[in-house]
Amino acid sequence: MAFSPKAAQNSLYETDYWQWLNQTAVDLQNRDFAAVDWENLIEEIQDMGKHERRSAKSNLIVILVHLLKWQFQPDSRTGSWGGSIVEHRDRVSDILADSPSLQRFLAENSSDCYQSARKQAIAETGLPSDQFPSQCPYSLAEVLDEDFWPEA
Repeated sequence: MAFSPKAAQNSLYETDYWQWLNQTAVDLQNRDFAAVDWENLIEEIQDMGKHERRSAKSNLIVILVHLLKWQFQPDSRTGSWGGSIVEHRDRVSDILADSPSLQRFLAENSSDCYQSARKQAIAETGLPSDQFPSQCPYSLAEVLDEDFWPEA
């Protein structure tokens, strides 16, 4: 059986991901396009995009959960809720600074994120579901605004 560079690339991808990344970067820098493991590289790039979207949504949900708890459980407010809101707003801000086009993605998915956050807030607080609005009471701009803190 003859040596196949493609088989070696796939093997490296499967056995040593870090080395595969480094080798792929070297191949691209050297413009050695024949040596590039295109199939796995394309898959990785697509996965990176999915990861960024999931991360943005996940952070938005955390902000929403804590904003809901902040607003609808004012007697139970803790520093950790406030700290979490600040931390996750910063994370979303960093994501949007690197990938501004995700702003539109968040706007398009904010209703789904709110529904997830609402379910989580209900589970965490033990409050009846009718305590929380069925539609998000905050705009996306408010959710991401470091100076916005909803009142009870």
